[in-house]
Amino acid sequence: MSGQPLQLSRKLPGIGERERLVRRAKLLAWLGVGWHGVEAAIAVGAGVVAGSIALIGFGADSLIESLAGVILLWRFAAARASSESAERSAQKLIGVSFYLIAAYVGFEAVRSLLSGARPEASWIGIGLAAVTLVTMPPLAIAKARVGEKLGSSATRSEGQQNMLCAYLSAALLVGLGANALFGLWWADPVTALLIAGVAVKEGRESWRGESCCTAPVVTGENCEDDCCR
Repeated sequence: MSGQPLQLSRKLPGIGERERLVRRAKLLAWLGVGWHGVEAAIAVGAGVVAGSIALIGFGADSLIESLAGVILLWRFAAARASSESAERSAQKLIGVSFYLIAAYVGFEAVRSLLSGARPEASWIGIGLAAVTLVTMPPLAIAKARVGEKLGSSATRSEGQQNMLCAYLSAALLVGLGANALFGLWWADPVTALLIAGVAVKEGRESWRGESCCTAPVVTGENCEDDCCR
């Protein structure tokens, strides 16, 4: 192998199909923003009641993730829907939001470990984590499919934030469950540190990723590009 990136040749959707896909991408982004708002309110409220840094951190993370959805909506506003420069800007902004998630989750995890804080059991938090764990992967998969059809790595990266939310939910579920059932208060911050590492990796890939050609093309034209895969 030469070590050079694989050059893909594929057809982008026609103008009509692209408009339909853009509308779908915006709908999915709105669904994510709306859910993360509800998620943040419940998590922060339950975290304050239980004295759980992990739950409050999860709520703050939800607000950061909603930022990625807002960035995607900005990217697909009418004036920028066909702009390759907007695609690249959105891609990098979403990369930055991954770094924000990693920094916040990592900081809260280390602080929780050092302080040895033992929160009360929060069954509301456990229920929230379980619901989020079930709902986020389908949303992430839907965004990935739309992003692939549009040739939009920003859409795919924003969908990865939903998958990261599912990972965080799993970590929260394990941590809160271990604390509630076995008194293992440290399980959540240790798992959260692993999730922070995943967020750094995703942020780096989103920041460095090549923007696929995104302008509307006549059906049948090829896109010669190192497109998102």
